[in-house]
Amino acid sequence: MRNLSEIRTEIDSIDEQIIELFKKRMDCAKEVGNYKKANNIPVLNQARENEILDTIEERGGEYGSYARLLYSNIMELSRALQHNIVGSGAEIKQIISNVETEIPKTNVKVGYQGIKGANGHEATIRLFPDAQAQCYKSFGDVFDAVDRDEITFGVLPVENSNAGSVSAVYDLILKHRFYIVGALDLPIDYCLGGLKQAEFSDIEKVWSHPQSLSQCADYIARNNFDSTPCSNTAIAARDVAKEKRLNVAAICSYKAAEEYGLKVLDNHLQDSDKNTTRFIVISKKLFITPDSNKISLCFSLPHVTGSLYGLLCRFNSLGLNLTKIESRPRPSSDEGFEYLFYLDFSGNVSSKEVTDLIAQLSAEMPEFSFLGNYCEYSK
Repeated sequence: MRNLSEIRTEIDSIDEQIIELFKKRMDCAKEVGNYKKANNIPVLNQARENEILDTIEERGGEYGSYARLLYSNIMELSRALQHNIVGSGAEIKQIISNVETEIPKTNVKVGYQGIKGANGHEATIRLFPDAQAQCYKSFGDVFDAVDRDEITFGVLPVENSNAGSVSAVYDLILKHRFYIVGALDLPIDYCLGGLKQAEFSDIEKVWSHPQSLSQCADYIARNNFDSTPCSNTAIAARDVAKEKRLNVAAICSYKAAEEYGLKVLDNHLQDSDKNTTRFIVISKKLFITPDSNKISLCFSLPHVTGSLYGLLCRFNSLGLNLTKIESRPRPSSDEGFEYLFYLDFSGNVSSKEVTDLIAQLSAEMPEFSFLGNYCEYSK
């Protein structure tokens, strides 16, 4: 048996040969790209790729599956090179290059779901302290208001660190395809708000938004409270004040308790001390500020084995950090079990590599939308 040093020496020698052959292959891929550009031929030829991969896997013997994976990655890189040569995604590049770089913060109307004192209201005034804030009954109403230009921006929750994604908002994002122009990670701290004359021992029932009930599930179970979902935490606080039932309290923000004259009966109800909700700002118009650090995309994938893996390899090869990937059933799909993907990653379109990647994906994905490049604040 050879010692480890001898084996590694041979591996180093093999790697030297592989890298030289890889460079030659990429030179050939470059020639192919130039030919396709001259003859207006699409970069992706899925049937040929599948045929090659099947052959590679068969020739790979006991390492067939590994060989297929290796060559799948090589083909992804070859296509990326060819996309740059043929100028794929020119339309998206044009949109990005002509974008406005300053978001108006004054003399604008901004909508949120709920009423005054809701977390959405708090996020809105933090993001737009000098704007006119308008409340709406549902998430869909906020999107509709943006659509008919009743408001310029909408502020909506998309994810909580404990309770997970707000699926209804993701579905609306995928339906409307508005741009995302900002985001805020808002720390969430809940109190138990009851009537002025109530004591903690009086409380038997709690009202709140389903996400908030989920975020305080341990607290609710520990105190044997019955829970009733409401459309919003602030609405729960308002209704507790209005109903005047001594045994009912709201799980709400401290501002909501103050706004609707409730007495704080208990503090810090959330199950996690690091309870945070991520809010986004939607707009019909694209804005990309110089300090933007997050990019959002929406797309469908080809019905090909390994297509998601191949996509993720593109990001990995550029050292890009994916921060979110969410799959949702396609709205109004007649096929059933068809999905759209929502993806966030760290980056800025001022980077040529990032813009090239977005352009490449737009050319290859059956359906693709660039949702925005924006700054995500933590306050």
